[in-house]
Amino acid sequence: MALPVNTYTTSDAIGNREDLSDVIYDISPMETPFVSGIPRVTASAVSHEWQTDALAAAATNNAQLEGDDATADAATPTVRLSNQTQIFRKVISVSRTQRSIKTAGRADEYEYQLAKRGRELKRDIERTVLSTHSKTVTASTATARNLAAVETWLSSNKYHFAATSTTPGAGTAMVIGNAVTVTTATQLADPLDTVIASCWTNGGDPMVIMGGAQAKRKLSQLSGIATLYRDVAPRSQGQIINGADVYVSNFGEHTIVPNRFMNPGTILVLDMEYWALAEVDGIMEVPLAKTGDSDRSMIVTELTLESRNQAASGKIADMVFA
Repeated sequence: MALPVNTYTTSDAIGNREDLSDVIYDISPMETPFVSGIPRVTASAVSHEWQTDALAAAATNNAQLEGDDATADAATPTVRLSNQTQIFRKVISVSRTQRSIKTAGRADEYEYQLAKRGRELKRDIERTVLSTHSKTVTASTATARNLAAVETWLSSNKYHFAATSTTPGAGTAMVIGNAVTVTTATQLADPLDTVIASCWTNGGDPMVIMGGAQAKRKLSQLSGIATLYRDVAPRSQGQIINGADVYVSNFGEHTIVPNRFMNPGTILVLDMEYWALAEVDGIMEVPLAKTGDSDRSMIVTELTLESRNQAASGKIADMVFA
């Protein structure tokens, strides 16, 4: 059917108003389960230090002569550890004109960008502390300080699928070898139990197992997963539970926590009590000097990761999930 002659349509019109929703949709993940789940302490120097200690091994020959003189047992000093503080920053700059005109989805572009950059900063911190990020050996005016992340601290309880992986130590970069493809949950069972047992033997209580999306799927298929039930109201449709939140090992129940910001080839077994975020300053907004026709500020924080005793936690590394 042909359009009648001289019918005026939207394709001819010039003055039609736009139809722009007043809502901005953003599905970027914001959960930071590691940083949100560990304690916070204060750092008072750029090289943040703390001490660890350990008891002597339990002995079976502690039998003494009657009436014997007492002699002092050998004392071992504490171990002094350190990590560098790292400065995290986001800068906002919005022109005066943009702040003055009418906008959709936000009342003030500057305030919107400020909130957005704050969320980005939080994600950067989570991603950094969970990485294989190594600390800066020598910082300078040309080299920024970097903190040593979780994976570089874990040296006592680790299972590397790839034989070519190096052994990481505190503050030393971890070199990933040739990753092994993990196709079934069965391949994870023994390494996971081995790491959990090693943490427990060393005195830890690793109640959190953390991994990315693919790792979470494989962990949910382990035979040690606790059975989940959900009450259904009368005449309501049942729900299929195709996931797991609790893994039961010989050493207790472990909460499985998915984390979008982890190395996808790593599973962390964590005793959260033995990690802390040491902050020089919390996240704060600092106005910047006005140098032109715009408003500027930065969101900044300085912090580091405190590994209170890495032997309480562990990892399984060098995996590709299929």
